[in-house]
Amino acid sequence: MNDILTEIPFNEIPGLRTGHAQDNEGITGCTVLLADTDMAAAVDVRGGGPASRETELLSPTASCERIHALLLGGGSAFGLRAAEGVMRYLEERGRGFDTGFAFVPLVCASCLYDLGIGAPGARPDADMGYAACLDTSRNSADCGNVGAGTGCTVGKLGGAATMMKSGLGFYAVRTGEVMVGAVVAVNALGDIFDIETGRQTAGMLSPDGRSFASSERALFRTCAERADNLFTGNTTIGAVVTNACFDKSRLKKIAAMAHNGFARTIRPVHTSADGDSIYALSTGSLRANLDAVGTLAAYVMGKAVNRAVLSARGMAGCPAACDLPF
Repeated sequence: MNDILTEIPFNEIPGLRTGHAQDNEGITGCTVLLADTDMAAAVDVRGGGPASRETELLSPTASCERIHALLLGGGSAFGLRAAEGVMRYLEERGRGFDTGFAFVPLVCASCLYDLGIGAPGARPDADMGYAACLDTSRNSADCGNVGAGTGCTVGKLGGAATMMKSGLGFYAVRTGEVMVGAVVAVNALGDIFDIETGRQTAGMLSPDGRSFASSERALFRTCAERADNLFTGNTTIGAVVTNACFDKSRLKKIAAMAHNGFARTIRPVHTSADGDSIYALSTGSLRANLDAVGTLAAYVMGKAVNRAVLSARGMAGCPAACDLPF
């Protein structure tokens, strides 16, 4: 697709800035996408166990049309507190929805479960959310063990002994004047596959750690079991961003199509033990074809998933793709 698409840095997409904060000892963190003014937004949740905040604002029937920030974080439901720091940062700068008595920042958030790899008591809090906002001055698109990706792992169907380290990934493209990018924290129950070749790049390891095991095959073997006993410490969360102009009902469709990027790179995905959620954000005024942007959203999301895994470093005895002997 090189004759149609040009890869660009994610932070070239106008209208928002990204920042990160993390606790490398506790192994958790958060990432914030901060709108320069505000942005249209929608969300599509496919996993069975999401941890989220203010997502009802994004319903097509809700009166809210635009939000001011999106937070992605670790810490499971505890990590949602980091959004308080984002609100504090925005309020100090007079940003938010004008109620006539105060400016109320509208901040949506989703968090993933990373309590099992680091210190269980280490979770993103309001101070960490505030620090991530301060970091937006760098407008960083760092990948790997950073921000919401700090405590991410994949391939957890066999438990902690055979899982692998993952992280945060960014990927963006331009076609003509239209830009579409994705950011994702990959914390999946399943295995990871290259979107271009279908080759497995990370996931559940064999007991000796010298090859991949298949999470799908392992799951198939449980079909006759009545109990739902999947390891629940999962959830892949992310966002697609475009400089094209869409309202939140159309962004909802784009977010739904972006889940195809998960389906092409994560197997199994969207299980009851995952909380997989994708936001779609519009920061610009360009007119663009909805289905073309949605299809691009799936592609850049899949590429971001791959980058998250390949950029990660091993931590706490959990190997990353760069550590594999095969």
